[in-house]
Amino acid sequence: MDDSEYPDEGEPDVDSSLPLLVDSFPPMTDNLWTRCNNCQRILYKEDILENHSVCPACNFHFRLSGVERLTMLFDEGAFDVVDHGLLPLDPLKFKDTQAYAARLESNQKKTSLPEAVVNAVGTMGGIKVVISAFDFAFMGGSMGSVVGEKITRAAERALKERIPLIVVSVSGGARMQEGALSLMQMAKTSGALARLEEAAVPYLSVLADPTTGGVTASFAMLGDLNVAEPNALIGFAGPRVIEQTIREKLPKGFQRSEFLLKHGLVDDVVPRKALRAYLIRALRLLLNRPQ
Repeated sequence: MDDSEYPDEGEPDVDSSLPLLVDSFPPMTDNLWTRCNNCQRILYKEDILENHSVCPACNFHFRLSGVERLTMLFDEGAFDVVDHGLLPLDPLKFKDTQAYAARLESNQKKTSLPEAVVNAVGTMGGIKVVISAFDFAFMGGSMGSVVGEKITRAAERALKERIPLIVVSVSGGARMQEGALSLMQMAKTSGALARLEEAAVPYLSVLADPTTGGVTASFAMLGDLNVAEPNALIGFAGPRVIEQTIREKLPKGFQRSEFLLKHGLVDDVVPRKALRAYLIRALRLLLNRPQ
């Protein structure tokens, strides 16, 4: 890829052989068995992995890491990681129970990722695409300046090469440790996507559990097609905050993907096993490329 327009990137693009994988299951990495978070059944770990990290008993969707998501979507799990040299800073010298700089360092060690989103280029059904996949294990997938920059660069790359963009969101929203700088990413990413729309370059948004806050209020809901995984929590403020504000009990399933589909806020709810084929079909329709 030609990255000459990004001289500040710091290092060249790297391939997918880097040690980026993160196990996103509950504490079970050293065991053959685990308990489903939903139905509480004891399950053989390999059965879950072979089922795209979905519980075979109750269809509960376990959370995937960013690289696991990319491996699932791209043809033969092959892709090139791009924009990987961007590293977050601590311009506000923010400190809560822990200094932000120390929090970043610990999350980078925990996930083997520099930030909460991974950009990659590859093919889906033979169609070249760029995908940005969030990793909730990195500070809850929160959006800081680097995350906003990487989403923007993915959109700019899609525009430059006239290839579709797919963003898989799993995020708690804007990152409080970067204050207004994180909120500015909402306008920045939305502007980049507006340029994609003007150029008629397809953008598909996939919303996984959870997708909330400033991510929902910006690029996550701006797709030509917005699809969600089953039972994903999607919203701006959380249901508990809303209940405390309006002092009313919310309806059952409020802010879950099926509720949003019923009320027209997402276009479809697609099980993970069918997601790749669904997205490829959507790309062929949007690009007018019959199989």
